[in-house]
Amino acid sequence: MIKHLHTIPDHTAVRVALWRAMHVQVDAAPHVLVDDIGLKLVAPEANWRDRPDMHPMGTRGYRASIVARARYIEDMLLEQIQKGVTQYVILGAGLDTFAQRHPELVSKVHIFEIDKAETQEWKKQRLKDLGLELPTNLHFVPVDFEAGENWWKKLSQSGFDLNRPALVASTGVAMYLTQEANLATLRQLTSLAAGSTLAMTFMLPTHLVEEAERAQYEMVQERARAAGTPFLGLFKPEDMLDLARQAGFKNLLHISRTEIIQRYFAGRSDGLIPASGEEFLIAHT
Repeated sequence: MIKHLHTIPDHTAVRVALWRAMHVQVDAAPHVLVDDIGLKLVAPEANWRDRPDMHPMGTRGYRASIVARARYIEDMLLEQIQKGVTQYVILGAGLDTFAQRHPELVSKVHIFEIDKAETQEWKKQRLKDLGLELPTNLHFVPVDFEAGENWWKKLSQSGFDLNRPALVASTGVAMYLTQEANLATLRQLTSLAAGSTLAMTFMLPTHLVEEAERAQYEMVQERARAAGTPFLGLFKPEDMLDLARQAGFKNLLHISRTEIIQRYFAGRSDGLIPASGEEFLIAHT
């Protein structure tokens, strides 16, 4: 890990970046997502793949989930850009690298990355260290969710146009929030301009996860608790849809893991598929 910086990124953001890079290194082609920029940002020790949370076989399903959800969001963004949408908001952006991997699109869309100030400052410094561009259409929106900061207000103060449609992505966030906090976030998002889309992942209750994967799923939850970031919100698909309706959304869609597998993993030579447990809520205004 880079030693000379005063701050370090969130450990979850680092893990996601390394799993995305590992997908290209150890999984067979075709790759669902090609992203080695996160690896360059993190610059881990040479033996990083020996870490318990990086074991190529032990993390296979979760690694597949990470790259699949990123690919799904980015495919959706490309479709939205073609329809004229010019704003892309990433809640809990971590070390997302869309702006660096798609310089040909940055001029067409304003990207708003929302995350902790410490992670963002670290990321901006590393991008500069690597000589990677910080485009003017890339907006860092520092928000301390734990302190109750108003992320919607900060987003609007960062140049987000409330009167223009947007794609909002929220992946790997809902499980860390209570049902009440998720409802409050969804209610806020219903005020997006007409023609906007929310793509949000959520985690299933343990009993809905495939039986062979439940022990590992429980272990993931235990590690999250030990790290001080327990899973607070696990939802059955129908309950997540009901929550979104309660918030005020009417045009809703549930995208299951099975659909993601059919879209991105059918016919693979290595049998790689996402782990059971994560699903998508798609909501339109």
